Amino acid sequence: MTVVRADNDVRACWERVRSRIAAGQRFAGVFTSARALSVYLARPGGIDTLEVLLPPGAESYPTLTPHVGAAFWYERVIHDLTGIIPDGHPRLAPLVRPGAAAERSPARHVEGYGLFTIPHGPVRSGVFESMEYLVETPGEAIPHLNMRIFYKHRGIAARFAGLGVDDGVVLAERAEGIASVAHALAYCHAIEAIARCDVPREAALVRVVHAELERIANHLDAAARLCDASGLAVATARLALHKERTLRMISALCGSRFGRGVIVPGGVSAAPAMAPAGLAAAAGKLERAITGDAAALMGTSSFLDRLRGTGPLPPGRAREHGALGPVGKASGYADDARAERPYDAYPLTAAPIASHEAGDALARLRVRWDEVAQSFRLIGEAAAELTAQWDNSKMRWPGAALREPCAPADGRALGWAEAPQGEVFYDVTVGEGRIAACQPRSASFHNLVLMHEVFQGDILTDFPFIEASFGLSVAGAAL
Repeated sequence: MTVVRADNDVRACWERVRSRIAAGQRFAGVFTSARALSVYLARPGGIDTLEVLLPPGAESYPTLTPHVGAAFWYERVIHDLTGIIPDGHPRLAPLVRPGAAAERSPARHVEGYGLFTIPHGPVRSGVFESMEYLVETPGEAIPHLNMRIFYKHRGIAARFAGLGVDDGVVLAERAEGIASVAHALAYCHAIEAIARCDVPREAALVRVVHAELERIANHLDAAARLCDASGLAVATARLALHKERTLRMISALCGSRFGRGVIVPGGVSAAPAMAPAGLAAAAGKLERAITGDAAALMGTSSFLDRLRGTGPLPPGRAREHGALGPVGKASGYADDARAERPYDAYPLTAAPIASHEAGDALARLRVRWDEVAQSFRLIGEAAAELTAQWDNSKMRWPGAALREPCAPADGRALGWAEAPQGEVFYDVTVGEGRIAACQPRSASFHNLVLMHEVFQGDILTDFPFIEASFGLSVAGAAL
């Protein structure tokens, strides 16, 4: 991680940010701590941090949002958590904190005859996270959508302060439960960078296996939700069954359906409880079953008709925002950390990038099927490398360490990983052997704001398809 300070001139820092984005770097976020504004910019090979100090007692700073639109939600969070005002921000409504009662009442953004607001959530039928959509509509069309995510805000970033380095993994795994492995990886990568710790090859391969199984489970869940929205009961049940089998495979490897307790600073906590050859056989059987059902689903015209043209995100907008994961790849913008900023065993088993251009719900599903196929290939490659050294009689690799000592001295580093939703990063500062500060950022937070924009031409019955096709986590967005 490279930290570049821009003295105390916020406007000069913003110009530097704009210059780097114009040169091809991707805006990855902006946060504040200890009087410093930190802007993160992703590039091939790493993520840089541009920082500018605010004067003591500063109550405001010139907003970044008019220059970099993707900063819109980030600066609302800064205001919510610190009270510092991004002066000139276009709409500084509360985001992760509910605000006063008057602020919680629905605000009208669209005017016209017969328009009314439908409050959808935070409590909904079925298993959905707590989130409120305010849909402004004349009856069918959706000219404006507003989102309230504060119901899931838990103050995760603040909870890291004071924890021991090993305890931080436990919290990271629970920041966004459906991406437990990715968050643990991003956190551990930061700790390992501070400690200058190299992860053993076998441990890096085990990490890849768990990360890719997590990706498969998430993509199956998104596909099952799309089928459920379409009323395809058999397809929903079949894909839910495959997801369950994936979670059971993860549990068979480590004892946790979410892969928790595996990733630790310096490597992995233990060898898998399943021999690599058995893992490869089980993964192959599961892949064949998923491939058959996916082919049948993608040959169902009534299903495809509901997704085609629904919730389109234009390629130019995806690139401008720096859309992550399947949302970006479906709109022709692919910035996959496994390939652009490789880690663990991904330099050994390079991850190809799936990309489509249509930008609609159908394209997002196609990206997921492509990634599922890639994940099975990566698992197979990792299992093949591990099999060559595995001792079946002892369920371990003879003489191989799975974890290197990782006791970081004081320092700061950034770690990242490609979650099923896209890139996750952690900015971690360690002091006196404990976490002094930690700023996580999920792909769900970065991408969710785009749901404001993709309803042009869609109607209320398209809503569940758009939501499911984004495949994001509200808990991950409201860290």
